[in-house]
Amino acid sequence: MHDIVIRGGKILDGTGSAAFTGDVAIDGEKIVSVGGKAGPGRREIDADGLLVTPGWVDVHTHYDGQATWDPLITPSSWHGVTTVLFGNCGVGFAPVRRQDREAVIELMEGVEDIPGITLTEGLKWDWESFPEYLDALERQPRAIDIGAQIPHHPLRVYVMGERAIRREAATAEDVAEMRRLTEESLLAGAFGFTTSRTNSHKTPSGEMVPGRFAEIDELVGIGGALGATGIGAFGMNSDFEHEDTELDWATRLSIETGRPVWFLMTDRPTDPDRWRRLLKGVHAARAAGANVTAQVAGRPVGVILGVGTSLNPFSVRDAYDEIERLPVDQRIARLRDPEVRRAILSAPPSPQRLAKLSQFRQLITTSWHKMFIMGDPLDYEPEESQSIAAIAARGNRTPDEVAYDYLTEGLDRFLFFPVTNYSAGSHEPIREMLCDSATLIGLSDGGAHCGSIVDASVPSYMLTHWGRDRTRGPGLPLEMLVKRQTNDTASFFGLKDRGRLQPGLRADVNLISFENLRLRMPEIVDDLPAGGRRLIQRVDGYEATFVAGTQTFDRGEHTGRLPGRLVRAGR
Repeated sequence: MHDIVIRGGKILDGTGSAAFTGDVAIDGEKIVSVGGKAGPGRREIDADGLLVTPGWVDVHTHYDGQATWDPLITPSSWHGVTTVLFGNCGVGFAPVRRQDREAVIELMEGVEDIPGITLTEGLKWDWESFPEYLDALERQPRAIDIGAQIPHHPLRVYVMGERAIRREAATAEDVAEMRRLTEESLLAGAFGFTTSRTNSHKTPSGEMVPGRFAEIDELVGIGGALGATGIGAFGMNSDFEHEDTELDWATRLSIETGRPVWFLMTDRPTDPDRWRRLLKGVHAARAAGANVTAQVAGRPVGVILGVGTSLNPFSVRDAYDEIERLPVDQRIARLRDPEVRRAILSAPPSPQRLAKLSQFRQLITTSWHKMFIMGDPLDYEPEESQSIAAIAARGNRTPDEVAYDYLTEGLDRFLFFPVTNYSAGSHEPIREMLCDSATLIGLSDGGAHCGSIVDASVPSYMLTHWGRDRTRGPGLPLEMLVKRQTNDTASFFGLKDRGRLQPGLRADVNLISFENLRLRMPEIVDDLPAGGRRLIQRVDGYEATFVAGTQTFDRGEHTGRLPGRLVRAGR
């Protein structure tokens, strides 16, 4: 007699093997049989017509703060994600001294667009060191599993203080201390170390982050901790200003430590061929014996523009100041005033406001041909003929007017602005990246960019767009799409007990009505601590999600069960 038997579903086991029909039996937290006809169960679930998959393992999120107050880790848990990894892009909240808490909050607010007031209200700060941060996370029940990496920027501030914030070079003693603390963190359960070397990451005042110009000796010195412990991966977000140099030291670090090195890779509007050069470099590094991987996204990294979001084409104009100070629900009425409309449309973008934005968000003032109305059904691969520029040309209007008049129809009106991964005007580069053996899917950024991006839905989008709905080019096999975000992501970070439906592994399972799987329109909600605002995106089609054999969601609703836990690397 099994605890649970899921009967007659179409099983995609996460290995990439062809789908097959059969039963999945669960006892306690573990899967005990997959395929064929299982014996009786205390609970039996008819999965006829449903996909049965492993739970998604999302390795690029920013729930560092949210995980301390939100047991559900939404919106990721709504989308069948059963394990998340945060501490990406070099930002996080440990280690931190009391006097540096505000600076660390400002870093997260600037880099990842998480409201500072939310973090100030929500963080309990019952830790200082990174191991103490892990202990604090472990004390809380939650719906899904979480894991953390140690971030470079707070580590640098912890060791160097104001010198780090001024971006001074680290001394040999600084590097040695950062390495020691990284070793301590890895042994406590961190899944690796991450850093950021990009002009896209700025503080709210427009300053670069503390590790932006860290010397290679500093990065390699800290990275040695991974080799010393035999734990974790080294990750970075880099502008690759000197591509060969950056790839060379990453290759050397991986070979010397024996540990994986990964970096984020997208196409860029200012250099559409960059990703091909970098991917060629990854294959060269692998040929030399290094374990180097490019982490890629499943769709364009798209900023959502609206009256209630963090950014829109008019919020970078000084004439918008008065509107921005109003409560969100009062803005539409004011914007519809003809005099206000005239003043804003005639005002030029403010150079000072633009300077505080990341490099590609600054294109918001010129890229009307890359801005699209978010309609129903949602289309993340629109043609240029659907752009604001094209609509304006057909109607003999300016793009500013078209965008303004559409956005002021209501708070639920949004424009989609793909800032990266859309240089070609299609998803073909993304498809090539996803099909390359040297890439890993990530970049959902769950928990981050609260007022401008909601890509935590990408795990669901992988199935709907690439596995079913794409019309502008070939899709991808479901078996591959499941494997890419279960077995592959779990295995890369050493999570050997999950990511596949196999006897003896954790019973992290999704039951999905594939024909009914559908992303809903993004929404603005004020449900963060201190009334902080964020974008969310719900989904239809998940019939059930199980974490360690316990059902956590039933048709999109939380069951009240909290079987999730902190996962520690090497444990």
